[in-house]
Amino acid sequence: MPLIPIADPDDERLEVFRGLRDSERQFRRPPPSGDRVVSSCVVESGLVIGRAIARGMAPIAILIDGRLRDRCPWAESVECPVFVVAADVLQRLTGFGVIREAVGIFARPTPREYRDLLATSRRILILEGVVNPVNLGNIIRSAAALGIDATLCDPTSCDPLYRRAIRGSMGAVFDHPWAYVPAFPNGIEVLRAAGFFVIGLVAAPDAPSLSEVCADVPEKVALVLGNEGHGLTDPTRGVLDGAATVPMTGHVDSLNVGAAAAIACYELMRGVAPHRT
Repeated sequence: MPLIPIADPDDERLEVFRGLRDSERQFRRPPPSGDRVVSSCVVESGLVIGRAIARGMAPIAILIDGRLRDRCPWAESVECPVFVVAADVLQRLTGFGVIREAVGIFARPTPREYRDLLATSRRILILEGVVNPVNLGNIIRSAAALGIDATLCDPTSCDPLYRRAIRGSMGAVFDHPWAYVPAFPNGIEVLRAAGFFVIGLVAAPDAPSLSEVCADVPEKVALVLGNEGHGLTDPTRGVLDGAATVPMTGHVDSLNVGAAAAIACYELMRGVAPHRT
């Protein structure tokens, strides 16, 4: 479709972009089942929008900073309105403090079923209470890059399709399989019933190192990572098959969960050939 230049920030065609920071599409978690439906998600930057399009995500409308049009090579090939505006208009409309070259509204894909992912996976990450969307995006990016088969989130974790999570993953959330599992600790029993050996990553100097644990585990392993502040909850730790840590030195007692996840993905996949389902 041809690009549509717009100079007036009050043009009604731009209404879909107005106040995105406070829009209900920006909920950090999807609504509970049976509640109102979050039907769209917001994608930032020319690069990540391009990846969303390449992965089959359906764009509804896209807004481009006219100065940076050359960073959006997909602009004239998408089947949705693409509006070109000045940078100050883009910022005023969306309410975002930092604006990259483009912002897109996309339809949310149909959620995956966690049972389907468990049936086709050998190495998975499980997130309990990871509430920072940048951390969650970084975790999914590491999982995708290092060959983890799937990432599952408990209901207290933030939404992988929240704007900052998408940005933190650099679009990996569009390709890497993820889904929600039932609330813990019951969700752990679901994993065990599917044949997974469930390990919790903990910040405990007396726990065995992750490399030691991963050297002798069954074929199907789930690694659980906890909240940024307090880690795994006590009820969850009580039903794990085992625990492991990334050994620390000096006066640092733990890593950011995103950094820990990258190390964990590497250790989980060491000597394991990744496969695609």
